[in-house]
Amino acid sequence: MRIYTMTVDGHSVTSSDTFPVLNPADESVVAEAPKGTVELLDTAVAAARRAFPGWAAQTPEYRSAKLNEIADLIEANAQELSTLLTLEQGKTQGEFGADYEVGGAAAWTRVTAGLRLDDEVIQNDAQGRIVAVRKPLGVVASITPWNWPLAIAIWHVMPAIHIGCTVVIKPSPYTPLTTLRLVELMNTLLPPGVINVVTGGAEIGDRISTHPDINKIVFTGSTAIGRHIMSNSAGTLKRLTLELGGNDAGIILPGTNIDPFIDRLFLASFLNCGQNCSALKRLFVHSSQYEEIVEKIAAYVSTKRVGTGLDASNHIGPLSNRMQLEKVASLVEDARKRGARIVTGGMPLKGPGYFYKPTVVADVSDDMLLVKEEQFGPALPILKYETVEEAVARANSLDVGLGGSVWSNDVEAGAKIAALLECGTAWVNSHSLLSPMAPFGGVKSSGIGTEFSIDGLKEYTYIQVINIAK
Repeated sequence: MRIYTMTVDGHSVTSSDTFPVLNPADESVVAEAPKGTVELLDTAVAAARRAFPGWAAQTPEYRSAKLNEIADLIEANAQELSTLLTLEQGKTQGEFGADYEVGGAAAWTRVTAGLRLDDEVIQNDAQGRIVAVRKPLGVVASITPWNWPLAIAIWHVMPAIHIGCTVVIKPSPYTPLTTLRLVELMNTLLPPGVINVVTGGAEIGDRISTHPDINKIVFTGSTAIGRHIMSNSAGTLKRLTLELGGNDAGIILPGTNIDPFIDRLFLASFLNCGQNCSALKRLFVHSSQYEEIVEKIAAYVSTKRVGTGLDASNHIGPLSNRMQLEKVASLVEDARKRGARIVTGGMPLKGPGYFYKPTVVADVSDDMLLVKEEQFGPALPILKYETVEEAVARANSLDVGLGGSVWSNDVEAGAKIAALLECGTAWVNSHSLLSPMAPFGGVKSSGIGTEFSIDGLKEYTYIQVINIAK
């Protein structure tokens, strides 16, 4: 079994204490991960602080070239990273799974490398010259979740180092291995201290949120933990980017033929076993088509194979951990007890591993836990509505707003309704499709701040105004 190490100040760091990383497909131990300490985190932050002036002083062109070299390195180690992702997280190799995540990580890095923040000339006349300059914040702490451990690390880290910040990253204890390997690879190209990784539990996260030498935190995860980080960070007034929970709604407009969209609806809801912040988690269907659409979606879902992600014939892997399996099972069971109809699925698979059959639930109401709470798993509740205005109001009724979608054969009509959804991204005839060139973030309790694109790059900077009187 391979020994994994943390990387701090360019050096591999072991630990006398470790924790097991389980394969969610069979609950075997993939590896023992090193368990960092608060003291080691302090060392990592100090290393990032020392590295910051030299890294920030490099030209944007130099840092951009380094990002492109990192993308090359990710591609050169793609098979290793993809296998690690499947072993520690469970996702399939195909069907937009681990291979897709690794390829996307390299592509996202290249796009980020091409972004530029130019100085903004506000005034330049006989009276004077005023220029707004974007400068890197300093040391950035990244806290990543277990659902897309490599992709989200890339989303956090690459814009930070591209703009001139240095980074300490803490991956989820469920999925630390891919991040440990990524940072190890990056340190073959970057100066010591530019990117550091410390693994561990809540004590590491708590120290990050109160640390006086960390200038910014970027976090992807639950709303509850996001609030905790925000509260803890108040004492040092850290900059924050928080991409938090969502419970995205989709609305199929009356009269829509869903046949062209059936595969997109499946991917929107069940990609990565439904473990996506921006997955379609509530689907509203007009009463005139309700039974027809429920049957079509359930029939399509029931054809999908569930099993270990290392088997290329499987479409859906296991949930990432037992906690999530138990949550999905309890929400579906609550709906069943309250009168909902389980059209397909609705139970865990027998045997080892955290497998749950892809599930479609009909005859649900807004007050059921499966609708009110973010299930974050392979269970789609389908709700009946009578008017589009009613569907929009119900879609907007929750205190989250990450994404939403409208489905229609009339694209313009769909776009008009999509504009009424209270969410950061509103899709028409798709859901959860992300672009590195499009800003991404939530409203309400789905977070604060923006990721991706030029707007996301700005989140790692502060504005200095140079005001010259002539």
